[in-house]
Amino acid sequence: MAQIRFTPNMQKHIDCPDVNVPGKTVAEVFKAAFKGNPKTRSYFLDKNGGLRVHIAVIVDGIPVKDRRKLTDPVGKDGEVYVMQGVPDA
Repeated sequence: MAQIRFTPNMQKHIDCPDVNVPGKTVAEVFKAAFKGNPKTRSYFLDKNGGLRVHIAVIVDGIPVKDRRKLTDPVGKDGEVYVMQGVPDA
């Protein structure tokens, strides 16, 4: 299972504990992590399921490339880090 870690700063503002969830892509991992928690989902993802501009996601040390559909692969024991991002100018 993939491990999702949220920065302590984010955990102060929204209910997003670190979790282990199944999934082969960032989209699948997020779907499992946010199941039953639409408020948390909407904090991180827009209405189309893409990352909000203020969110950065790193999978096994590499920033995600597909911010719209979240198709970046996540390994069986992958580590997904979610943090506050700074939008490109």
